[in-house]
Amino acid sequence: MTPRFYAAAGPAYLAVLLAADTQVGYGGQLALGALTWIVLAAALRPLAALARAQALGVVAFATVGEVTGSLIWGVYHYRLHNLPLFIPPAHGVVYLSGLALTRVVPARRLVAVAATGSIAWALAGLTVLPRLDVGGAIGVPLLCLFLWRSRARATYAGVFLVVGALELYGTSIGTWRWARTIPGLGIADGNPPSGVASGYVWFDVMAMLIAPALVAATRWRAPLRGRTVET
Repeated sequence: MTPRFYAAAGPAYLAVLLAADTQVGYGGQLALGALTWIVLAAALRPLAALARAQALGVVAFATVGEVTGSLIWGVYHYRLHNLPLFIPPAHGVVYLSGLALTRVVPARRLVAVAATGSIAWALAGLTVLPRLDVGGAIGVPLLCLFLWRSRARATYAGVFLVVGALELYGTSIGTWRWARTIPGLGIADGNPPSGVASGYVWFDVMAMLIAPALVAATRWRAPLRGRTVET
């Protein structure tokens, strides 16, 4: 099981990390990246093999999403217009934080808060927020569908709450910024968009799908490494 204290320790570390990033250049980002990989490795150490595989799967799929969304598509940009090296492992920390939150808050309450919060955020983005957020509102129904139908709804809810808090914090201090309109589509987008966590749902779904296969492959290869070659 994921330790309960990850629910607070993970977001606390990430908040300090994002604040530190605003004070450094490329060299400093390299150091922050190395530190965050160490933090993720330490966080994975006490976990079961399946949880480790899920977290690393999230890192892999989220990195593909980051490269596509930021560097190629330009839906959002980091402060130095690059992909900071601490971002991939930070996705793993986010996932573990959301997973730990499911051990702290009852599942039904967690899902209710996430669903209510996402819908309220989407409606605010269409009515009262300074920036019109049509793009975010489009993503919220997908998130709510997973919160309603998926067996892993509590995990998605926990991750949404962590992601939402970090998105509001990260954009407020200037670590990254979302484009006013989605490039190529012209759809107004918030900073951050309310439906940003729907992307995390896909990262989590894909990671959960491939994790059992990764664990099984690791266990299958282990005996092979121990065999000697007969002549």
